[in-house]
Amino acid sequence: MCFCSPIDKLLSIATIVEQFFRHSRMVLSLYMRVFRIARSWQAQSGVASDTESERQYILQEACTLFRQNQQLTDQESIKKCIEECVARIEIGLHYRNPYPRATYLPPMGLATQKGRKMRAQQRLRKQAKPIYLESHDET
Repeated sequence: MCFCSPIDKLLSIATIVEQFFRHSRMVLSLYMRVFRIARSWQAQSGVASDTESERQYILQEACTLFRQNQQLTDQESIKKCIEECVARIEIGLHYRNPYPRATYLPPMGLATQKGRKMRAQQRLRKQAKPIYLESHDET
């Protein structure tokens, strides 16, 4: 049983709606930014076929990830996805490489045994995963 006044309920609903629209505008602007980047993308090699394949990769990756995350409603997970998108854009533009950078440790490279030590290493590896690779294994 809630003892909140109707005004308090309206204010909390308004806050939720405002956050939703703020995130949806931000997501839409990121989506359009990715498409603008893909349209003007030039491969470092200067070869037309490389440029075209990298443009196709950018478009396909954007469509896949945005569609995969379109059902998200949790504010924290939406914020995390936005941060990942911004990080991938900035890294891609800086290095002129649209592909996510690989992590340099081989899978289970630090784990020496099975059991508790291996689980601890898996947990550490998951915590140390860069934000720009959060959705890379899921696609």
